[in-house]
Amino acid sequence: MKTAGQPPAVRLLEDIALASWQAPSPIDVALRGVCPRCGRGKLFRGLLTVVDRCPVCDLDLRAHDAGDGPAVFVILGLGAIMMMLVFWVEFRFEPPWWVHVLLWVPFSVAAAVWLLRSLKALLINQQYVHRSTSLEE
Repeated sequence: MKTAGQPPAVRLLEDIALASWQAPSPIDVALRGVCPRCGRGKLFRGLLTVVDRCPVCDLDLRAHDAGDGPAVFVILGLGAIMMMLVFWVEFRFEPPWWVHVLLWVPFSVAAAVWLLRSLKALLINQQYVHRSTSLEE
């Protein structure tokens, strides 16, 4: 929904169409990685890079920054859960060391990326909902 160079009547109709969209839930934004305004455009380019603008509703996402919040939650939360699982597997089954490597390295990488994406999308959604960014649309 690009509005640059369009007559005011067209922009007004697009604004009315945007207002009729139902805002996606924060959980939906976090799990699917979609735009916090329209719920249709992709929020990420690649694994963790936030797009500059939503390709569907043209929401400016440059000022929306989750900072280090998701990383802190992932390091502390996932680290605690992983260590409990590692100790449980070690004391319950006593596998050789290479089983731990084959089991925990892929699991920890996949879980960390998924959690970082989800938490980053959730925090960006909260910034959008509470209008805590400085760029005007």
